[in-house]
Amino acid sequence: MTRQPDLIADVSEILLTEEEIQAKVRDLGRRISDDYAGRALTLVSVLKGSLPFMADLMRSITIPVQIDLMEVSSYGGTATETSGLVRILKDLSSSIDGRHVLIVEDIIDTGLTLNYLVRYLRGKNPASLRICALLDKPARRLVEIPIDYRGFLIPDQFVVGYGLDYGETYRNLRFVGVLRPEVYTADPD
Repeated sequence: MTRQPDLIADVSEILLTEEEIQAKVRDLGRRISDDYAGRALTLVSVLKGSLPFMADLMRSITIPVQIDLMEVSSYGGTATETSGLVRILKDLSSSIDGRHVLIVEDIIDTGLTLNYLVRYLRGKNPASLRICALLDKPARRLVEIPIDYRGFLIPDQFVVGYGLDYGETYRNLRFVGVLRPEVYTADPD
C-alpha cells in the first residue's frame, strides 16, 4: 500500500517561513529593478519548482518584464539525487537573441543542471545572462555557478515547499521545510 503524504507531519522543521521568503523576494525584486532600470528584461523560470518564486518575484519587479518557461530534468520520479544527465523537456517559447535574461531558479545544489542550462542559453545569443536563485545549497556543489541574486544559503538538508517537491508533492506549502528522512528513505510497499 502506498503511503499517503501528510504535508505538515512529514516536515521535521520549518527552515524558512512564508514571511521570511516574501521579505527576501521583495528585496530581490527591488535589486533587480534597480540593476535593470531602462533595459528590457526576460525572466526565464525553470519549471516546475521555481514557479511560485517566479510568480512572486515578477510581481516584486517594478520594470517591464517578459517571462518564458523552460523545463529541464536531471532527476527521475522520486529520486533525491541528480542523475547528471540533463534533458530539456520544454524549451523557450520566444527568442532571447539580444535580450537581457535572468534565469529564475528555486534551488541550486550540485550546479550540474544549471551549468548545462547556462551553456545552452548562452548559445541563443542573449545580451546578458544572469542567475537569481531563491535557495543556494553550496555543500552539494560540484560545478561552480555564479549566482547574481541569492535569496538564502541553506544547509545540506532535503527541503520541500514553496515549489520544491518530493515525488511531485509538498510544492504548495507556503514555507520551506526539511522533509523527514523516513519519508524519502522508506521502502515502498
